[in-house]
Amino acid sequence: MFTGIIEEQGEVLAWEPSGDAARLTVRAPLAASDAKHGDSISVDGVCLTVVDQGPDWFTADVMAESIAASTVARLAPGTHVNLERAAALGDRLGGHIVQGHVDGTTTILSIEEGSAWRVVRLALPASLAALVTRKGSIAIDGISLTVSAVSDAAEAEQWFEVSLIPETLDATTLGAKGPGDAVNLETDILARHVQRLMAVERQGVHA
Repeated sequence: MFTGIIEEQGEVLAWEPSGDAARLTVRAPLAASDAKHGDSISVDGVCLTVVDQGPDWFTADVMAESIAASTVARLAPGTHVNLERAAALGDRLGGHIVQGHVDGTTTILSIEEGSAWRVVRLALPASLAALVTRKGSIAIDGISLTVSAVSDAAEAEQWFEVSLIPETLDATTLGAKGPGDAVNLETDILARHVQRLMAVERQGVHA
């Protein structure tokens, strides 16, 4: 489990496809400093398992499901990624509960610049529209953010917005992204469970 508070920006060293899977190696001085075989690290919001590591790098296997659901296959050597080590029991929950199980990807539609902040509007996939609400939590490329606005359900183009403070712009890769760029989305786990419970109830399935 993660909290969506990015600890550092890593640099992709290698992306090695193998059949329908791949291996990803990232330079990450902080994340690798105490990494052990089998540890979980969030890479742009995707929970990956460490299979090898050195003093300032780690390698993780990426399975087909993660490749299909996220932007991870687009990573190339030199690309910067958001990194967060798994939360330890007793840590402060600075963001929200993030599993590292990406729901899908979307694209940035527009950016509104402020004096010291930035409002980013993103396309809202129809399959996730019911799970995104104003003032609710969402993880974008692993970053815990609060939805500041969302389109009306009747609008032809569905979208949502997040507001980024200077710390987020400096500490994460979102500060360098622009319109048309793809990002990973993970909706709030509580919203997903409520949606599932309602679906089961409508189908008349009872425990």
